[in-house]
Amino acid sequence: MGDTGSLALGGAIGSMAVVTKNELLLFLVGGIFVVEVLSVVLQVSWFKRTGKRIFRMAPIHHHFELCGWMESKVVVRFWIIAAILGLLGLTTLKIR
Repeated sequence: MGDTGSLALGGAIGSMAVVTKNELLLFLVGGIFVVEVLSVVLQVSWFKRTGKRIFRMAPIHHHFELCGWMESKVVVRFWIIAAILGLLGLTTLKIR
């Protein structure tokens, strides 16, 4: 998709969450992306403070690959987690 498409798509989803007043739900549904970003933030801030690393590599999916997981295994597990988080997000919506 590229940077331009993904940024536009993310902006549109974020705007829809603000308009519908479901900002916190966006963190639940996009949980994988939140974890990926938090892993980078934690890694950088911890390394600047102590000079040591929390993960072998950030973002977290690279850490799992360096731990010996195959790339396809990481991708499928992240898909499963994203599907579960998406279903949890759907269950929180109110039926009108």
